[in-house]
Amino acid sequence: MAPASPCKGSVNNGMHSDTKTPADCNMYIHRVFCRSVSLPSAAGKRMEPESTAKETVLITGGGGYFGCRLGCAIYQKGVDVILFDVTKPLQTVPEGIKFMQGDVCHLSEVEEALRDVICVFHIASYGMSGREQLNQKLIEDVNVKGTENVIQACRSTGVSSLVYTSTYNVIFGGQIIENGDESLPYLPLHLHPDHYSRTKSLAEMKVLEANGAKLGNGKGVLRTCALRPAGIYGPGEQRHLPRIVSYIERGLFKFVYGDPLSLVEFVHVDNLVQAHILASEALKANKKHIAAGQAYFISDGRPVNNFEFFRPLVEGLGYKFPTCRLPLSLVYFFAFLTEIVHFLVGHVYNFQPLLTRTEVYKTGVTHYFSMEKARKELGYEPQQYNLNEVVEWFRSRGCGLKPRKYTVVHLIRDGGLLVLLIAVMVSWFPSAVAFSL
Repeated sequence: MAPASPCKGSVNNGMHSDTKTPADCNMYIHRVFCRSVSLPSAAGKRMEPESTAKETVLITGGGGYFGCRLGCAIYQKGVDVILFDVTKPLQTVPEGIKFMQGDVCHLSEVEEALRDVICVFHIASYGMSGREQLNQKLIEDVNVKGTENVIQACRSTGVSSLVYTSTYNVIFGGQIIENGDESLPYLPLHLHPDHYSRTKSLAEMKVLEANGAKLGNGKGVLRTCALRPAGIYGPGEQRHLPRIVSYIERGLFKFVYGDPLSLVEFVHVDNLVQAHILASEALKANKKHIAAGQAYFISDGRPVNNFEFFRPLVEGLGYKFPTCRLPLSLVYFFAFLTEIVHFLVGHVYNFQPLLTRTEVYKTGVTHYFSMEKARKELGYEPQQYNLNEVVEWFRSRGCGLKPRKYTVVHLIRDGGLLVLLIAVMVSWFPSAVAFSL
């Protein structure tokens, strides 16, 4: 779960997906997809498909930010959409898009939802960031058992296509990767620094292994593929960006860390939507099932330093970008101590860690991948975006620097942070020296 939003309203993540603010889905249809699809003037309406053949797709985690946006885009193409999630979308979805409340951890609920569905986009997952990363049981249940249930339900109900939303982390585990591609082997399971990455790796393997499995109705086989996206961003994103803005607003964004030349990647939600639609098309016979059994890295295709990527957000909200840079190993050590404290007291006070070890690696260690395979086989061409819309979105919700006095509370907070930093450095320094020797 994400911390309370520093702006108007709040952030309330569901168990298996992110939530979003009211009307984001409808806003997205008109503002984004009108660029490529001619829409009638009535809100929530869509163009009818040229073909009279009925097609229905289901999106697990469809109540979340990305799932809802993907559903809206597919619906605009004349395909019936079912959003399947444990929590209802906060906004009213366009008339015609169906929501089914259910849990991927329960096979019977998944099978019931997949009746008459031809394609499943399996997005639902748990444990991507923050304190969620420390709930190993729920991570295992959702990411592994949930994926097994989806595969089994696809086979038993005759669903012919399954597109799985994976992650860079099935390959990356803290090692430097420059322009890697899909030929790289999976990171050995015991080397994953967090349970989320390990379970996503297991789930991806299961999905790709299921490619070619016979369907229970005797009509063909299941075709599967996996997309490995970078970190998602866009206006209304509710998992990472509000947490970052919360730290900025509360005065906790005092430093950056790692090599200033380190490079990572991000993917705008529009590009990720495009990639999923293209992947589902590439599983069909008219595309010779080219994507069947394949994995693809998906990003904007522009490696950038993590902190420089967020500079426009920080400065766009009126804050000063920090100039203090700490060693990556020091911040990693701090994250390690934080996780230990959470392990000890989390059952009593489930606090939000400032950073986890995996987040330190993902933001401070160079790792980026080639889009060549996705371009060649899927026809993926990422569009170029920036954070302007994100800044506008947060400002419209009351975020931004406001005049305020420096009070005793601020003094105590900053003094506490300084003492904590000194204590961590004192604990870290001997081990850092010993390692360098």
